[in-house]
Amino acid sequence: MIFTQTIIPGAYVIAPEAKADPRGSFARTWCAFEFENMGLNPRLVQCSTSRNIRAGTLRGLHYQTAPHLEAKLVRCTRGAAFDVIVDMRVDSPAFGRWFSAEITAANGTMIYIPEGVAHGFQTLVDETELFYQISTYYAPEFATGIRWNDPDIGIRWPMPGNTVISEKDAALPYLCDVTGASRRAIAV
Repeated sequence: MIFTQTIIPGAYVIAPEAKADPRGSFARTWCAFEFENMGLNPRLVQCSTSRNIRAGTLRGLHYQTAPHLEAKLVRCTRGAAFDVIVDMRVDSPAFGRWFSAEITAANGTMIYIPEGVAHGFQTLVDETELFYQISTYYAPEFATGIRWNDPDIGIRWPMPGNTVISEKDAALPYLCDVTGASRRAIAV
């Protein structure tokens, strides 16, 4: 696997190294030893899928708070998605900054999202599915998120006029409501 650091500390784009032959290819998508050697949380206790019927579907931006902080490894198993992470760690030099990558079933790219970083995505085609490997169990009382269109964050979603979003996600709080400070107020 090839690990590429993003602008968010501890977050990586991970590309599997496929070995191809006349039958097709084989690639490793998880190795606890490699993750641990990179300083990443190698614990996996839960896997989930997100099936999305329509292009433009937006989910997020979600994360869990202490003591149930979660790391995630996300990959697209069908279709394509614009995957986004936002650093929610107030003490991080990247607090409030976002990073995005296009993950598709064809490119096999994965995103490692460390504890304290919010995650969301917008599907780029119909029938898109994402697969999650998660470091801790879902704890609904610690599950939260921030608004997908928060002006302090300024994510440039690829299909802003074609957004399909749940009422719950549309009503998530803004960054300043969650942390007490806007990114602009503390950004370097």
